[in-house]
Amino acid sequence: MSDKPRKQPGPDHPITITATGQRVVVTVAGRVVADTQNALSLREATYPAVQYVPLADVDRSLLERSGTRSYCPYKGDAGYYSITVDGERTVDAVWEYQEPYDAVAQIKDHVAFYPDRVESITIGN
Repeated sequence: MSDKPRKQPGPDHPITITATGQRVVVTVAGRVVADTQNALSLREATYPAVQYVPLADVDRSLLERSGTRSYCPYKGDAGYYSITVDGERTVDAVWEYQEPYDAVAQIKDHVAFYPDRVESITIGN
């Protein structure tokens, strides 16, 4: 049994997940790291929406799992990846919840990118 607190989204901390409905492209150093028509927008409380991209639509050859871990009481344990393009490494630029809690189960097999650690996250086009 885990001693980590586990919380359910609700009126005081809402979480919604919807299909983005538009193309999402993520680039690093001019290279496309992810390109999808199947992203999910996760909106949590008052935070900006986060695009979760299916792993199947990510160039995994550019990702390297790091040892960094974090925990969210609403989503679960997160693991991180660094991105390497042309010898340049962006540390912990990507995160995923491999076993997300039931309330956010839709984000399983998806990853998200820190906007300040990638060149761009473009929605639309």
